[in-house]
Amino acid sequence: MTTPLSETELGSALARLDGWRHDEDALVKEYRFGSFVKAFGFLGSVALLAERHAHHPEIHNVYDRVVLRLRTHDAGNTVTAADVALAEAIDAL
Repeated sequence: MTTPLSETELGSALARLDGWRHDEDALVKEYRFGSFVKAFGFLGSVALLAERHAHHPEIHNVYDRVVLRLRTHDAGNTVTAADVALAEAIDAL
């Protein structure tokens, strides 16, 4: 089983992550794009990253808005280092 981040580790991660917040035991970030096509293109890139990381986000998409939620199911649906690593990779897109 993967280990959840401590409060200190989570706080440190959130300080490094631009625009991410901790909500209901998940890292959450909302993105806005100029169109549905741009939002969906972003999601395609996120899908490829998620496969490389073998870690997959919860995705909510409505037109030009994308909300990503990252948490680790194997760690009791809490935030782990895998979530932080994927968030950092997504931010690098």
